[in-house]
Amino acid sequence: MTKDVSPPPVTSSATSSTEPSALLEMKVYAKKDPVVVNTSKAAPFGWWPAIVIALVAFIDRVEINLIAGALPAIIDHFEISKTAAGAIPTAASIAGAILVLPAGRIADRAPRVVTIALVVLAWALLSIASGLAMSFLMFFMVRVLIGGAGQLYNPPASSLIADYYPAKSRASAYGFERAGYYMGLPAGVILGGIVAEAFDWRTVFFLAAVPGLLIAALVLTLREPLRGTGDRIDRHLAGNVEGSKAEHVTDTRGIIEQTKELLQIPTLRGVTIALACLSFGVAGLFYWMPTFLTEVEGVADDTGATLSGAVGGTGIVIGILIGSILGNKYHGVRPGWRIVVSVWGLLVGALGLTGTVLLPGIEIRSAMIALACVGFAAAMPNMTSANADVLPANGRGMGFAMLTFLVTLGGSFGPLLIGIAADIVTLQYAMFMLLPPLFLCIWVALKIRSTYDEDAAKALASGGGAALDAPVGH
Repeated sequence: MTKDVSPPPVTSSATSSTEPSALLEMKVYAKKDPVVVNTSKAAPFGWWPAIVIALVAFIDRVEINLIAGALPAIIDHFEISKTAAGAIPTAASIAGAILVLPAGRIADRAPRVVTIALVVLAWALLSIASGLAMSFLMFFMVRVLIGGAGQLYNPPASSLIADYYPAKSRASAYGFERAGYYMGLPAGVILGGIVAEAFDWRTVFFLAAVPGLLIAALVLTLREPLRGTGDRIDRHLAGNVEGSKAEHVTDTRGIIEQTKELLQIPTLRGVTIALACLSFGVAGLFYWMPTFLTEVEGVADDTGATLSGAVGGTGIVIGILIGSILGNKYHGVRPGWRIVVSVWGLLVGALGLTGTVLLPGIEIRSAMIALACVGFAAAMPNMTSANADVLPANGRGMGFAMLTFLVTLGGSFGPLLIGIAADIVTLQYAMFMLLPPLFLCIWVALKIRSTYDEDAAKALASGGGAALDAPVGH
């Protein structure tokens, strides 16, 4: 079963000789007949693929962040230090980073829909194993495994979105994915805190397995589009008839050789470094914020989890809406527009996080958490879209794997370093470590504003279509 929107009926209306036809007959799915695509639509194949990928990102972050909400109970049960607690997501992220480059290789070659479904199924089973752990070592090892599996979905999912959606709507499509990702952070924290308080920490992980199984089934409702489909639509809209007919060529080079060439793209390097710095701050913020509010403001464990999750979630929704709307509004009109929106979002987020750490009072800290989430959520879909725009179609899986690799490493050290510092000083002072990388992130983003448009044009001109297409009525 598929939720793809059927194309409109072909009309006989005349088309201008200088304007490309809105209707394009193209081969979209392997072993299927060509279909007529209305290229004037923001989502020529419907929004269902973006929604499903958003659900995948959501359940991934929910499962990963359950531990943050239940962390006080887990620390008490296993009688571990904050350093040991902070080491859990770090080890899990490092395991994911090790696997993500091979995952990028797979994303450029293997069926992406099946890969994503298998990854989500693995999460659900490992979540159950987390709840069954009888010792901290066993719990630690299971979390490492789920961290490794958790990074495998991003390269194929990001590649899939770029093929379903042309550049003009990618900010919205990646906005769905980033909304799911970031909404999963507070949702996991809230669920972990409430369920651990009402029952016990083991129940938290058992409950999380159920939606994981359901979402794995939903992924299988998607069809696998031919690689380069979104780019061929962009070339058609630009009047590049031959480019819209370009056949996709699989990159058969080794991982090292392909990676070296992709790293020659200035915008890709900048986006990767900026998001790695951002990940350091965001991962540390969401992992330790419930415990931070409990220790600094004196609220109950479940209150800290619920409060930080609720205000964070509200900020994320607002930020995603603002970022997606603004990112699409002037894309292709104003130079480096996606990067401009990202820079402003990152600045707002960094200031909000600074206020969260510095300003006392539960009301003020809550408002600052929300502000930080608005800014970060506004920046993320535009940075992710910019990454997709500057990558050739036959290298998107590997390109997003490189991005995920460094972003994962950046995020892995946030919780650990704060945990180590908190054991030496206090958690409040330790949270100051989150601030310098965020302002570094803004500086890096500013540097790539001037390279984005040129890199995006080169990627679009590089080819990567999948089959011959023909404008309807020509």
